[in-house]
Amino acid sequence: MNAAVVPSPERRGFRARPYLFALLLLALGIVLAWGGSSLVRLGGSPYYLLAGLTVIASAVLVGTGRHAGAKVYGVMLAATLAWSIWESGFDGWALTARLAAPTVLGLWFLMPWTRRKLAGDAPWSWPTRIGIGVAALLLGAALNAAFGTRPVDPLFQTGMAPVPVATMAAVPAQQQVGDWASYGNDAGGTRFSPLAQITPANVGDLQPAWTYRFGPAPAGAPRSLQVTPIKVGDTLYACTSYNDIVALDAETGHQRWRYRARTDVSGAPHGACRGVSYYPVPGATGACAARIFTNTIDARLIAVDAATGKPCQDFGHNGIVSLQEGMPKSPKGYYYVSSAPTIARGRIVLGGWVFDNMYWGEPSGVIRAFDAVTGRLSWAFDIGRPDRKGAPPPGETYTPSTPNSWAPMSVDDKLGLIYAPLGGAVLDYAGHARRPFDDAWSGSVVALDAETGTPRWKFQTVHHDLWDYDVASQPTLVDLPMPGGVRHALIQPTKRGEMFVLDRETGKPLYPVTEHAAPTRGAVPGERPSPSQPYSDAMPSFRGPLLTEQSMWGVTPLDQLWCRIAFREARYDGPLTPPGFTPNIVSPGFLGGSDWGSVSIDADRHLMIVNSNRMANYIKLIARATADKMGIAPADLTKTTSGEGAGYAALKGTPVAVKIYPFLSPIFAPCQAPPWGNISAVDLVTGKLVWTHRLGTARDSGPLGLSSMLPFRIGVPNMGGAVTTRGGLFFLAATQDRYLRAFDTATGEVLWRSRLPAGGQSTPMTYLSPGGRQMVAVAAGGHPMMNTRAGDYLIAYALPAKAK
Repeated sequence: MNAAVVPSPERRGFRARPYLFALLLLALGIVLAWGGSSLVRLGGSPYYLLAGLTVIASAVLVGTGRHAGAKVYGVMLAATLAWSIWESGFDGWALTARLAAPTVLGLWFLMPWTRRKLAGDAPWSWPTRIGIGVAALLLGAALNAAFGTRPVDPLFQTGMAPVPVATMAAVPAQQQVGDWASYGNDAGGTRFSPLAQITPANVGDLQPAWTYRFGPAPAGAPRSLQVTPIKVGDTLYACTSYNDIVALDAETGHQRWRYRARTDVSGAPHGACRGVSYYPVPGATGACAARIFTNTIDARLIAVDAATGKPCQDFGHNGIVSLQEGMPKSPKGYYYVSSAPTIARGRIVLGGWVFDNMYWGEPSGVIRAFDAVTGRLSWAFDIGRPDRKGAPPPGETYTPSTPNSWAPMSVDDKLGLIYAPLGGAVLDYAGHARRPFDDAWSGSVVALDAETGTPRWKFQTVHHDLWDYDVASQPTLVDLPMPGGVRHALIQPTKRGEMFVLDRETGKPLYPVTEHAAPTRGAVPGERPSPSQPYSDAMPSFRGPLLTEQSMWGVTPLDQLWCRIAFREARYDGPLTPPGFTPNIVSPGFLGGSDWGSVSIDADRHLMIVNSNRMANYIKLIARATADKMGIAPADLTKTTSGEGAGYAALKGTPVAVKIYPFLSPIFAPCQAPPWGNISAVDLVTGKLVWTHRLGTARDSGPLGLSSMLPFRIGVPNMGGAVTTRGGLFFLAATQDRYLRAFDTATGEVLWRSRLPAGGQSTPMTYLSPGGRQMVAVAAGGHPMMNTRAGDYLIAYALPAKAK
């Protein structure tokens, strides 16, 4: 061989050096050290700075082919182990986030090709091998703890006790057994069914009985299907997101008729139809003796014959009433009704959803009642004009920008009361323009006289709301055995995570409510945050633990570091930290706590089933002059397909605009540690938490919005509600992973699940089919805010016929 082409030993060593690995370590070390120095300047943990410098040193040694590079990395990894346990104990997901990336990278040092390139395959020190091995073992233990089922969230362990079923009196069913005649089954929204054919013993045999497809949506229609069907007699009734109504055979799912609403979808890309309502006209026969009502995303109220789907000609104009009458003029899509109409004493009662945070002077939050036969206005409750019960006179409108009621309402027909949850005045994050009556009524639940619309009482869940904490959940009506006898109670879940239990006759708390001091630091000039806020101290809170730098999370050390810096840069003085010109964190964010899915009640056991969220928001106000230069203006919904919730909002008519978004890392991983969604049970007699679990897996979520395909329970965001049954089960979809699940009510254990073809951001219902089978039906249509797959499915499940 020609000696000129044989590399010298020195040259072979030069070529063998692992430059690419060294460059990777160097890049990671520089980023960690640079970000770590920023974190230290903000008063944060020095770990990232020290780890970065150590990794840089390891990279230099590796790049020069020295075995000491592995030892230095081993020192860093040992320090990471100690620091991780010191910060987070043995919480599986917290350890996984801290250890996974550095451990996997460290395993590269043990690979034969790396060993050969460092000091010619010199012997490796036992400390290096042991350090990396222990890290790997601890990571495995952390993964096992994270991916296993955790029976109880540590936040809730205090006061936990099982509820003996025998000591609890059942509440009689309030409607015909086997039907589901209202959005929440009964008018009080308990979502409880007395059906017991499906039990923990046989739920594993549940299988699809039929599937109905609503068909392609019109161009521009909302990309979601959030409906809970109702069932009366042998027919199911449901609506699409664009307000078509369908009637289906309850046994087979075959379509009986379809009413095409011909809704103008151009101004409501974020719209929804969560349900329709049924009303049998007393003493009537023939056409429209029984009616189906829906309210549309282009602000109409429609009545059709329950038997044929044909419009009721005696209702309004050819079956339609315009809900824009008397409203302040507004851009298309700024007002509509998303919740199912409320029926009370022959009247249809409606609030309305308002596209918030655009400008002062947006549509009114007026609550109106219309005659269920003629469609004529019966009364109006206008917070700005409480003494005026009729429509505004010519040239006037209902008071603009008042608190609106977009969530489902409840009714106590015996008391003659309608319970309406109210949002905040229209501009969520700026209270400068609010009037005294806005502050007096916003964020409340109010009891209205069903005959006149006159308020009987109100209870405020948040004072001077600056956080989008509108009351979004249906008030739930239950009768509770308490000292002194049975009390007629109202449970009001909130986005704050507080659960208020009130006497529904008087509005007085049945469980103590205490005013606690609230933070006010950092509010902008002219703002007036409330110095105190109400807390339901005797009930479990679902707001989640206080956030700290140590509770920041991330898939990799880099996005963990980013989240820690963002946390340190923001103001966070605990719950209800007011927005200002410097960023602040709001936890829970606009998703809740509890949202429109509300809660479900096991009426036999007096257990409340709560699915809740823990997702923070990051908020920053922008001075008006700056916002105008940036071009931040009220949205034209006919030219955008984005929904409400994130980004810039104009708040026109106030000194500020706002930037608001979920608190996520640059790779769209939550900055706060999991769980982000829980499922829990509360004993309503004692006020104690019975059990709580993480809700949902990481299968359909992950960094960059991609599905991780990891079927491990982590607790994911959820949107929708649960249905409980006398059979000892409750059913819930709602989660970011696409499953309908059946849970054991006594323990919260998942007993059965079925993969859905699209996101299940809806509330299931259950009914008895004409053939005698208990069925569970759920809509699967997805939701853009949850980043779940869109669809047009309504699926019913039942036991096999032989297993009745």
